Amino acid sequence: MLLFSVIASAVAPGIALLTFFYLKDKYDAEPIHMVLRIFLLGLLIVIPVMIIQRGLTLGLGDSPFVQSFFISAGVEELLKWIVLYYIIYNHVEFDEPYDGIVYAVTVSLGFATVENVMYAWYSHASIGTMFIRALLPVSGHALFGVIMGYYFGRARFSKGVRTKRFLVYSLLIPLLFHGTYDLILTTVTDYWLLLMIPLMTILWYGGMGKVTRANSRSPFRFLKREEEVNT
Repeated sequence: MLLFSVIASAVAPGIALLTFFYLKDKYDAEPIHMVLRIFLLGLLIVIPVMIIQRGLTLGLGDSPFVQSFFISAGVEELLKWIVLYYIIYNHVEFDEPYDGIVYAVTVSLGFATVENVMYAWYSHASIGTMFIRALLPVSGHALFGVIMGYYFGRARFSKGVRTKRFLVYSLLIPLLFHGTYDLILTTVTDYWLLLMIPLMTILWYGGMGKVTRANSRSPFRFLKREEEVNT
């Protein structure tokens, strides 16, 4: 019974955060079947992530910087980016900037949920530990997804060199935040919360700002206002 509670506590944060960001779509909510599809892909990329990370660790060593920015953040964010670019970027359902956030958060939380369940299963973590993981790594993945998805949305609805620049941002910026997050956890043993709390505050504040800006660029916002006026 306790194990079931711990596993449930590993799954619940991802579902709750996905629901939160999904409901932030003000104008044109994404089809549930598409969200589930991308969530499933997020679950599945855990396998290649583990294989690639193992190979890179054997080849590159285990220095904290390399582990944080290249092996951990680099591999995870790159595979999420690949899923979004090749599955969603040119999809007909990607029809407003906020959709980038929805799908990037979805693939990120699919990955984070499996990661969380594996941690709970193999470490026999307590409910308290899983609560801390909900506040840090799971929400961290969601916020890295917000950043990635925001710039995917900017790229999708831009032209020329701006498109390429935003696509680079969509990979590079979440990777840098993710790497910084991991580096703090692997190198700071005492008072690490003094660094982690400001980082998570920046991620949440910046992430919610990106949610607002992405919604404000929706082509459907004028239709919504017309419907409100007519009713």
